[in-house]
Amino acid sequence: MGQAIGGSTIEKELAGLKGWPNPADPITKNERLSRIDRARALMTKAGADALIVGAGASLRYFSGVAWNASERLVAMVITPKNAPVFICPAFERGSLEASLAIDASIRAWEEDDDPYLLTANALKELGAERIAVDPAMAFSMVDRLRKSGPSADLVEAGSIIDGCRMCKSPAELALMQQAKHMTLEVQRRAARILEPGIATDEVRRFIDEAHRALGAAGSTFCIVLFGKATSYPHGIPGEQRLAEGDVVLIDTGCAVEGYNSDITRSYVFGEPSAEHRQIWALERDAQQAAFDAAIPGAPCENVDAAVRAALKRAGLGPGYRLPGLPHRTGHGIGLSIHEAPYLVRGDKTPLAPGMCFSNEPMIVVPDRFGIRLEDHFYMTETGPVWFTQPSPSINAPFG
Repeated sequence: MGQAIGGSTIEKELAGLKGWPNPADPITKNERLSRIDRARALMTKAGADALIVGAGASLRYFSGVAWNASERLVAMVITPKNAPVFICPAFERGSLEASLAIDASIRAWEEDDDPYLLTANALKELGAERIAVDPAMAFSMVDRLRKSGPSADLVEAGSIIDGCRMCKSPAELALMQQAKHMTLEVQRRAARILEPGIATDEVRRFIDEAHRALGAAGSTFCIVLFGKATSYPHGIPGEQRLAEGDVVLIDTGCAVEGYNSDITRSYVFGEPSAEHRQIWALERDAQQAAFDAAIPGAPCENVDAAVRAALKRAGLGPGYRLPGLPHRTGHGIGLSIHEAPYLVRGDKTPLAPGMCFSNEPMIVVPDRFGIRLEDHFYMTETGPVWFTQPSPSINAPFG
C-alpha cells in the first residue's frame, strides 16, 4: 500500500479536523469600488454607456451580493458616473440590502410588474443607449430587455467583465490559497480512509463533512472514481466499490468567501502495475511541462501546446486522441470554478500577473483507467507560482 493510503477510519480523520486557523480576510468595500472603476474604464474603451450585471458570480464580484440566477430578474446597472442601480423583486429588497457591500440605489418590482420595462426606463433616465450585457445572463432575459427598450443597442460585455475578473488581487489570491490548502488537507485524509469495499458515495460524504469541519460550506463539487470509471474524466452513472489494484481518482473543491479550490489526486489502492507507474509519471511530466510553458506575455494556448507536444513525444495522442489527453489543459478559476481565460488551443489571451489556472492534463487509457493530477498556479511578473505543490509520486501522492 502506498504511503498514507488507507489505514485509518472516517471517524478518526473527522475528529482530527477543526476550523481553519488564520482565515484570509474578506474582500473590502474599497476593493469592490476599485473593481467598479475598472469596469467603468473598460466600458468607456468599449464605447458602452452602461453595464448590466446579472445574478451570479459577477454580481458578487462587484457588489458582494451572492445571488443565484433564477427566473426573477436581479441585476445591477453600472454607468460611468452614477452610483450603481439594482433591479430586484420588492419582496427580496431586505435580503439584498443585507448583502450589499457597496452603496447603491434600488429599484424594486412587484410580482405583477414588468422588471424589463423597469430596467429599460432606468437606462433611459441614465442616458444609456449602448448597453453592455453580462454574457452569463440568460438569453430569454436579454431578449425581453431588448424588446422593452427597442432603441437601445445591446452588446456583449465579456471583454469588460473578464477584463476585471481574470487578474486577481492579493486579497483574492489569499482567499483562493486558503480554499486550496483546505481541499488538499481533505484530499490527504480521504486517501487515509480507503479500504477494500468502500463505496464512492461513502468517500464523497466524508469529503463533504471534512470540508465543513474546516469551515467551508461543504464541497462545491466532488468526483470520486475507482477502477475503470477513472477512464471517464467526469465519471459514469452509478457507484463503485474499491478493490485491490484499483486506480483512485478524487476531484473536489470548496469555496472561501466565494473563491474556489479544485484539486485532483490519482493513485492506486494497492500495488501499482508497471503501466500505472508509466502513465502516472507521464502525467506528472505533462503537468510540469504546462507549468514551465506558462511564460508571462505568452498566449494561453502555448501551455496546452507544450503539453500535447510532450505527450506526442511519449507516443500518446496526438491532439485529443486516446490514449492521451481528451480535454484542455486547464481553466481559469476564481469566483467561478471555470472562468476565462483557458489553457486551450485558440485562446490567445496573454498570460498576465494575477491570472489563476488549473493545471490538469489528464491521461486516459480507454476502458482501462485514467490519471489526472490537478493543482493550480497563479501568474506573477516573473512566472507561475503553485498554490499547492504537485503530487510527488504514485506511492507517496501527498509527500
